[in-house]
Amino acid sequence: MRLAPLKTVLAAALATLALGAAAQTAWPPTPTVIAHRGASALRPEHTLAAYQKAIDDGADIIEPDLVITKDGVLVARHENAIAILNPDGSVKEATTDVVERPEFAARKATRSIDGRAITGWFTEDFTLAELKTLRARERIPAQRPANVAYNGQFEIPTLQEVIDLARAQSAKLGRTIGIYPETKHPTYFQSIGMPLEAPLLAVLEKNGWNHKDAPVFVQSFEVANLQALRKLSTVRLVQLVAPSGRPYDFVAQGAANTRSYADLVTAEGLKQVATYANAVGPFKTLVVPVKDGVLGEPTALVANARAAGLSVHIWTLRPENSFLPTSLRQAPASDATARGDSNAEITAYLRAGVDGFFTDDSAVGRAAVQAFGKK
Repeated sequence: MRLAPLKTVLAAALATLALGAAAQTAWPPTPTVIAHRGASALRPEHTLAAYQKAIDDGADIIEPDLVITKDGVLVARHENAIAILNPDGSVKEATTDVVERPEFAARKATRSIDGRAITGWFTEDFTLAELKTLRARERIPAQRPANVAYNGQFEIPTLQEVIDLARAQSAKLGRTIGIYPETKHPTYFQSIGMPLEAPLLAVLEKNGWNHKDAPVFVQSFEVANLQALRKLSTVRLVQLVAPSGRPYDFVAQGAANTRSYADLVTAEGLKQVATYANAVGPFKTLVVPVKDGVLGEPTALVANARAAGLSVHIWTLRPENSFLPTSLRQAPASDATARGDSNAEITAYLRAGVDGFFTDDSAVGRAAVQAFGKK
């Protein structure tokens, strides 16, 4: 038998080692644990404390929803409405204490956001300095009463502060912590002359993160802004998909565009998504449906996404009974605040082949990933 030349053997060995090293350092690790608004099951969402808790608990990526201030600074809030009122004037939802701040009473306004009239207070009516005087509060206290104890303790963070935290923790821990910003209501913000996309790319560029290998995923429920971003940047993009309805930019186009979210997740629709996005972010039941309170068999979405060259990151896996299928709720099942078997739910989606998932409790998510990897 003829032996291969030593040079050839060494080259092959080096190539094998290089591939192994690349596999170990590839980012993000899969399955990817994505902290949904931080550790929002344990701290008020979109606060540096929530992001820090998520990182401490094993998150690979932290997610800031992005809205903008009057002076053009991107900040992390679930909505641009930082307090929403019911028709009778009572508080429907609040992520800040603005309702209790008499100096801002005159800022109350009614706006049409994605075709829906909302009365409350909006970030675009406040400078960053003014927003920094407010304090965060728990958005869903009925489901997360323990988080109310943290009301009034934390500021509204800027995107830059979130990046600073991710970078500092990456250096401290020796593992890359990424960010997964969502551009909220892009059509609305464009309509008022305050688009989010240019400021976002400017911040990423300033931090050296405006490229395909940066630890960044940019997500949106709309399509046109992602397509526009793709023309300007190679950063990873994610098309979010709701379980029903239509992207609002499609709605705004009227009869010229009648497509829905359901059209985006067909085999052909996913191929079109792949022309501008790196991943698809479907609501969880589009991957594993729930029937009569029980998780069913996986759909073809993951296979079709893979065939189109897309990763799949589902949203959102939450630990409380009120967010789980009936079969996974734990006693007392009628208690919406009690924790159910979130581990079992996460495991079902990992078996379905998802590449990553958004979770409100990164500790539960990390434990499920570790246990799944041992099977």
